[in-house]
Amino acid sequence: MSAEADAAERLFAAPCAFFHAAQTLAQLPPTGPTEVAFAGRSNVGKSSLLNALVGRRALARVSTRPGRTRQLNFFDLGGRLTLVDMPGYGYAEAPKALQADWQGMMFDYLRGRPTLRRVLLLLDSRIELKPSDHAVMDLLDKAAVTYQLALTKADAPKPDALAAKQAEVAALARAHAAAHPEILVTSAETGAGLAALRLTLAGLAT
Repeated sequence: MSAEADAAERLFAAPCAFFHAAQTLAQLPPTGPTEVAFAGRSNVGKSSLLNALVGRRALARVSTRPGRTRQLNFFDLGGRLTLVDMPGYGYAEAPKALQADWQGMMFDYLRGRPTLRRVLLLLDSRIELKPSDHAVMDLLDKAAVTYQLALTKADAPKPDALAAKQAEVAALARAHAAAHPEILVTSAETGAGLAALRLTLAGLAT
């Protein structure tokens, strides 16, 4: 294991705890360590991935009800990195007014937060991209915040299907100005790709 990888594993073994929730810009916490935000469609596996990253079973709540997360949830990782769980998008049964609030809050947070270094946009490796995924990528481009695409649930597809999905998403990233070129492939279930994700995020830490 390289020194960088060892340091990344040590960072993600540090204490990690929820410390703040915000539903409006006025409720955002004071800026501190580097922030990395996790975004994705409802039920893409954001909470499961966050829990797996830090080795906790219930740091972020995993819900069977899509659209349950309705606020920005902030987690402190060892005083060096803040992980932000963003509201899910694309859940048709959520009240339209709430969906509009989520999207407005997302955009205002994304474009105005000086400590936000990267957004991880999670995409389900098992299913096709939805119009809402493309819309959020356009929103991230407009916010001029660097974002990185990460496939979730990579243990489910067969290898050929997963490779095709990775190539499709890589081509999509190349078509978006604010997208990072490296595609991450992860599974919260098996732990695949978590070391690479930890290494990426540790490189952004304060």
